[in-house]
Amino acid sequence: MRITHFRRSRHRFFALLGTAALALAGAVALPGTAQAANILTNPGFESGSLSPWTCTGNLGSVVSSPVHGGSKALAGAASSSDNAQCSQTVSVQPNTTYSLSGWVRGSYVYLGVDGGASTWTTSPSAYSQLTVSFTTGASQTSAKIYVHGWYAQGTYYADDISLDGPGGGGGSDTQAPTAPTNLTSTGKTSSSVSLSWGASSDNVGVSAYDIYSGSNQVLSVSGTSATVSGLSPSTAYTFTVKARDAAGNTSAASNSVSVTTNAGGGGGTGFKQAAPYLYLGWGDPPSATSVMSSTGIKWYTMAFMLDGGGCNPMWDSARPLTGGNDQTVINQIRSAGGDIVPSFGGWQGSKLGANCSSASALAGALQKVIDAYGLKAIDMDIENTDEFENEAVQAKILTALKTVKANNPGLKTIVTFGTSTTGPTYYGNRLIEQAQSLNANIDVFTIMPFDFGGGSDMYGNTVNATEGLKAKLKSTFGWDDATAYSHIGISGMNGLSDQQENTTPAIWTQIRDWANSHHIARLAYWAVNRDRPCPGGGVVSNCSGISQNNWQFTSITAGFTG
Repeated sequence: MRITHFRRSRHRFFALLGTAALALAGAVALPGTAQAANILTNPGFESGSLSPWTCTGNLGSVVSSPVHGGSKALAGAASSSDNAQCSQTVSVQPNTTYSLSGWVRGSYVYLGVDGGASTWTTSPSAYSQLTVSFTTGASQTSAKIYVHGWYAQGTYYADDISLDGPGGGGGSDTQAPTAPTNLTSTGKTSSSVSLSWGASSDNVGVSAYDIYSGSNQVLSVSGTSATVSGLSPSTAYTFTVKARDAAGNTSAASNSVSVTTNAGGGGGTGFKQAAPYLYLGWGDPPSATSVMSSTGIKWYTMAFMLDGGGCNPMWDSARPLTGGNDQTVINQIRSAGGDIVPSFGGWQGSKLGANCSSASALAGALQKVIDAYGLKAIDMDIENTDEFENEAVQAKILTALKTVKANNPGLKTIVTFGTSTTGPTYYGNRLIEQAQSLNANIDVFTIMPFDFGGGSDMYGNTVNATEGLKAKLKSTFGWDDATAYSHIGISGMNGLSDQQENTTPAIWTQIRDWANSHHIARLAYWAVNRDRPCPGGGVVSNCSGISQNNWQFTSITAGFTG
C-alpha cells in the first residue's frame, strides 16, 4: 500500500536560546563550600523507573540505550509544544555552593536549577558533560534540579546527573509526611495490580511514594497511583504505601489492601480478535458483508484514518469521518453481526500521530473517531521515519492512547509495527520500553512479519519474530509466558510481499494454528482486497499474486480463536 506522503514542515524557534543561561542572583557573603557528595536520588536511572524524577507531559522514560554509564538512562521526548523537562526537588543547606553536572545527548539539552543557573549544549550523536554551580539563598532549604530538551528537537538523553553538596538543613527537617489514605486497587491482570491512594502532606514536601508488597518495597513513584507488575497468576498480595520527603523522612504505612491476581493461561487481556485489513480507498474493495457470509469473519481492521488537516481525522485524509461510504460499509458490517477496528497511520500519508501538535491534541482526534463509531478498539499502525523511527512521536502516540483508554473504560488499544526475523528492532524495543515507562497499558503489541527478510521460511521466521517479541514483553513488563502471548498480535501479508516473500494459504494456516495454540490476542493480514487469485500477477492491490481460492486467507483467519 502506498499513499502520497505529506510531511508537514516544522517551524524551529531558537530566539529564546540566549535567555536560557540564567545569571546567578546577587552574591551571598561568604557562602559555605559544599562537601562532594551526590545528594540526588536515582541519578543514573538505574532503578529502571523515573521516581523521584517527574517529567512534563508524561514525556520522560527510562531506556537501556544509549547510556553513558551503567545500564539505564533518561529519554525525554521533546515535542513542538513541550520541552520534556524532567526534574527532582532535593533538600539543600542555606548559603552553600553546589556543583551540578550531568551527561547529555541530543539537540539543545539544558541542565540547571529552577530560578537559578543553567547551561546547555548540542551533542546529537554522543554524550557530552554539562557542569554548572549555584549558591543557595540565606534561607533556602530546597532546590529543584531539571534537565530538558528544546521544542521540536526530538528525543534527548541524560545520564549520571550529580548534585555535589551536603544534604538539606543539617538534619533540621525531621518531620515525616502524613500517611497516605484510602489505598485501593483500581484494576488487575494475571501479572499486575493497579493501585491508587490519597496524597500525603509534609512540612517541606513529599518527594516520593514507596509501594510495599508485604514487607518488601517493590516500587517508588512520584504520583498517587502505580501499577505493580511481574506478579504471579492466581496469587494473593497485600500492599501498603508510605510517603517519603526529600530529607528521607518516611511516613507510617497506609491502610493495607489485599488483591488476588487473575488466573493465567488464557492471558491477561481476555481480548481476542481476527480482523483482516479492508481498505475502501484502494484495490477494488469487495463487498464486506459478502466476504463475511462466505468466510465467517466478524471483524475488519478498516484502513486508514489519517489527518485531513489541522489534526482532523478523515478516512485517507480525503473522505469524511462520517456520512460517507466508509460509514455506510461500517453500518452494513454491524448489521450483519460484525464490527470494525479503525487503523490510524500506515506506511505513508498525512498521519495524525506525526501532525497533531501534542499528545492531548492527538487524543482529541482519536476521541472524535471513538465517539463517531462507538468503538471497542483502536489500532495505531506506527510505521516509517515520521512515526516509528521518531521517538518523540512514539511517546506522543503512547501518551494519547493512555489518555483515551482512561477516558473510555473497556476500550482496547493496539499498536502495530514492523519487525525483524528475530523480534523487535531498535525502534520496536524503544516503543515497548516507552509503553512500560509511560504506563500506557497497551492491550496488544502487533508485529508485521513481512518485508522483513523472511525468505523461503515465512512460517519459521514469523514464529521466531513472535517469540522475540514475547521475550521482550517478558523482560520489559515482568510478565510470564502466558501473559506475554496474550498481549501479542500478528499481522501478515497474504501471497507475495514487496520482497517477494510468499505466504501461501498452507503457511498462513500453520501461522494461525500456532497463534491459536499459543493463545495470542490478534491475527490480521494485509489485505482482504488482495484475497483473490492471480498467479504470476506480481505484487498488486487487488489480488495475491499466487494461486488460491477467493477469500481463502480470510476464511483461514476466521478460524483464529486465540
